[in-house]
Formats: sequence, C-alpha cells, structure tokens
Amino acid sequence: MIEPLPASSKANLKKSWRDKSFIIPKTQRDDLKSQRVWLNEYQDGVPYTVDVPRIAVHQLLRSSVRRFPNNTAIYFEGRKLSYRTLNYEVNKFANALLAQGIGKGARVVLLLPNIPQMIVAFYGTMKAGAVAVLTPPVTEPEELIRQIKETDASVLVTLSNWAGLAKQIKDSTHVPHIVLTDPADYLSLPIRLISKWRNRNFSLTNSLSWRTWLNGRDKKSPTVDISPEDLAVIIYTGGTTGQSKGVMLSHRNLVANAIQTRHWLPSAIEGKERFLCVVPFFHSYGLTTALNVPVSVGASLILKAQFQILDVLKAIKKYKPTIFPGSPSMYVAINNFKGVRKYGIKSIKACISGSAPLPVEVQEAFEKLTKGKLVEGYGLTEASPVTHANPLDKNRRLGTIGVPLPSTQAVIVDLMTSSREVEAGQIGELAIRGPQVMMGYWKNDVATNQVLTNDGWLLTGDVAQMDEEGFCRIIARKADMWYPEKGGKEPAFPRDVEEVIYEIPQIKEVAVVAVAGKPFAFIIGGREKPSAESVIAYCKRRLPPHLVPRFVIFMDEFPRTFIGKVLRRELAKRYGKEIASE
Repeated sequence: MIEPLPASSKANLKKSWRDKSFIIPKTQRDDLKSQRVWLNEYQDGVPYTVDVPRIAVHQLLRSSVRRFPNNTAIYFEGRKLSYRTLNYEVNKFANALLAQGIGKGARVVLLLPNIPQMIVAFYGTMKAGAVAVLTPPVTEPEELIRQIKETDASVLVTLSNWAGLAKQIKDSTHVPHIVLTDPADYLSLPIRLISKWRNRNFSLTNSLSWRTWLNGRDKKSPTVDISPEDLAVIIYTGGTTGQSKGVMLSHRNLVANAIQTRHWLPSAIEGKERFLCVVPFFHSYGLTTALNVPVSVGASLILKAQFQILDVLKAIKKYKPTIFPGSPSMYVAINNFKGVRKYGIKSIKACISGSAPLPVEVQEAFEKLTKGKLVEGYGLTEASPVTHANPLDKNRRLGTIGVPLPSTQAVIVDLMTSSREVEAGQIGELAIRGPQVMMGYWKNDVATNQVLTNDGWLLTGDVAQMDEEGFCRIIARKADMWYPEKGGKEPAFPRDVEEVIYEIPQIKEVAVVAVAGKPFAFIIGGREKPSAESVIAYCKRRLPPHLVPRFVIFMDEFPRTFIGKVLRRELAKRYGKEIASE
C-alpha cells in the first residue's frame, strides 16, 4: 500500500512541467538576437551561423587525409589505421562498386556495427556517388526485407556470421551483390585465422568476401561528379509511432550538421582529439557525432562494435578518449560501475548525450567522476539529426535540450494548426528550419508533405516548450498525447501521469499510454512492487479524475527501439483491444 505523503514532503514534490516558472523574463537584445533569442546563450567561440561548404560528405575525409595523413584515424581492438591507409581502403571500395556498374544513385545497404569496414564502406559508397542505406541490424528480418525491396538495393554488405540473415534477404529481394566481412579482417593475421576458423560454417553461395571484393582495386580516388544536393543516405527511422520510413539526407545535410556540431565544441583541437565511438554509425546520431564530426577534425576514432561496460572502460584506460558522444544508458552504466575511477575516465572532457532524455542525477554524477562536461542535446533523423544542444559552459540549463545550433531556427507552433507560433512558455509542436533538414521520405510524398512545409520548416512531431531565452524542453511525442474522452479541450500527456507515478519509490520505470481517451499505466517495479490498486489510489489523491489510470499493468520489460526508446504504440497494440473492452 502506498501511504499518503506527509505535509512536509508535499512541499518538496517536484513541480509539474506545466509550472509557469519555466518562463524567464525578457532581456534587452540587439536586432539579430531579437530574432533568435538563444544567441545570447552561446558559449564563447561558437558562431551564430556557419558557412556550409559546397562539398560532398567524403571530402571531410579527404581534408583530414591531406592535413593529417600519418595520424591514427582508427583504433580497433589493438590495431590502428592511419588516415592515409583508411583513405586507400575507401578508394578501393569505391572502385569495386564502380567496377560492378554500381555508381551514381545506386543503393548500397550497410548492415554493419562500428567496425573499420563500416567506415570504409560508408565513405567508399559516398565516393562512388552511390547512396548508403542504413538500418539497425536488430531490425526484424521481414521489415529489413521490406526496406531493401523499397530501396531496390544493388549491394548488401554485412557480417559473415550474419550469413543466414543475408540468405533470407537474398532469397526474398534478389539483391545482386552480397559482400560478407569478418570483424577481424583488419586485425592481425593470427586473429584473422582464428576468427576465420570460428566462422567457417557461415557462408553464402555466390557472395563475395570483403578481401576478394577489394582485392586488386585501384587505391586512387575515383572521379565521380557529385553535387552537394545529391542524395547521400537513406536512414530508416526507429518507427516509434508507426512503420519506419526512409529519411533521405543529402551530402549538404550531412556536411552542414557535422560542421554545426563541430562548432559546438569550440575547444576541440584539430588533429588532437580522440572520440570514443560506441553509438552506432547506422543511426543518424552516431553517423554525425561519432563519425563525420571526428573525421572532420582529423580525430582518432576508438571503435567499439557494441557497448559492453567493462570492455568500454578498458578501451578508455588504454586509448584515453577526450570526447564521448553517447546515450544516457551508457553514462548510467559508467556511473554505477564499481571502481570506475581506476580506468582513467578523467581523460573525457566533453560529452553530448542524445537519443533519450538525460536525467540531471546522471549528468551530475558523470561530471563528478570525469571532471568533464556532459550536456544534453536533441535531434531527429529528419534533421541529420542534431538541432539543439546545451552550451558546454555556465549557460547550460539542466532539464532542457538546450538551444538551437548555429544556422538553425526553432519555433513552437500551435498543436492544432501547426502554423501559428505560440507565446514563450506555452506548449506546442517544435518546428525546425536549417541546412540539416532532410530532403524528404523515400517514396513517400504523403508523409513528406505532412512534416515539411513549403517554406522549409520541419514539423518534428515533438510537443515542447521554449522559454524567453530560447531554451527548449521536450514534453512528449505529439502522437502520444490525447484529449480526455468527455470533450476536454486541454490535451493530456503521458508526462502528466508519469511524473506522479515516479514519486512512488518502488517504481523503476513507467510508460503511460492512452486508449480511447483513457490513460493506462505500464510499470516496471522494483523488488517490492506496489499493488495496482495502491498505485491507482495514489494517483487519485494527486491527479484530476480524467488523468487517473484506468488500469495499471506490471511488466518485466518494455518493448523498445534499438536505442532504448519505449515503443508506446507496441504497448497499445498488445493490450489496447483487451483493456478497451473492459
């Protein structure tokens, strides 16, 4: 049973996100800053706008090869590749594509984790003028097959121990070329031989091995005429609110976002930084922050194919990364690891957290351990993805996603019309405009027209608030809000209910979903979880009747995307008919 809170505790309850104290009084600004109020909050050294060069994305690599040819580009499981060697491998991959007639506009599926082959294949695809199709390896085979059919891919590059999946894909899609690679292909000969023996049973008829694919190819860069406006990648969304869609990003989109994000790190030193690259490159957040940004500054990339806490900490101790783009779950794991300080994590001086909200407690604990700066950012695949970040200096604001990046505009628009801008502090839909905004969705004009306006604004689908100084905080996905069943005009959000349920100490995680205008709470409890009746009773004391959950359902785990976001639509789908009939 959950006891009523004593009077002294009530005063200490966390204020609701609807509290008006989020609005901060206006200050005097000049003309430029009156249009983009957040420019007052920029860290020294961060420009208001960026000049996006008219180059293709692989020219970020070419620039670093010219400036730092002998610098280490990749550290991977005890081996390293210089920028010059990496570029040779990239050129060979590009020339292998062109030799097969796979060039301008052809689609190349890269189903790979963070290993050297992913970097080689990505930039090689770019140099050939082809289009990289990126999707999570954990995608269900049926969905993966749908995506490959939809993009009419010419090549699939994947791991040899995923040969079974590759066969399913080939049988269903008839993709012409399949290239299989072993993570050990860039490791020492003894390790390669051991790995080859271990994977001896993984094979696929008519496929090519990575080394055969590259063997004998020219190390010189091919000359393909590529425009910044050309399509560079198709990245499939996580599908949290519906079937995943292929987001089309141009070379200009990717270059712009890499430069915008790089300028958010004014203290980064060209040719001197080391990035810990564990966020996956097949996700837009990893593609920009852990691949294109470090390559653009000639940094060393410390690659990890997956996040395994002890393995990552050993890599930190050995390679001493200085910048670590990651997700809250990664920082939580580091904070909670016993004896973490002995792994030399003080080398990390800057981190931008993405993919999910960053709890203040996690941020403070991580900074105490590393003495570096960990700030929350925001983005979405449709914006390449980064649009907002907190300043790395004193101007950051805890509990927010920060302010728009250079050359990025943001407004909050009315939830009903998606056109009228609302007053500071009011809730609405976050809209973005900037050079990082996508071209559209692949073969889906209807969906494209729903989110892109004629004057270049991207409707994010996220409900947010912006204060008088331009700091934003995300409230919910627009698709997750609901209107109370009895004609209520004020929208309700999962956060309204979740904030109250999180006050119960025995609750580890909660997700609220509306079915037919009624909220239902899905809960992961601790060792001593409360009863459903006591949770509802507590909510009745703290919430208006229309926000009290109709049912409370305890679960061991939530359905999630590969980056950890709760799939609320899956919860509604699994239980919707059952609970709506009650």
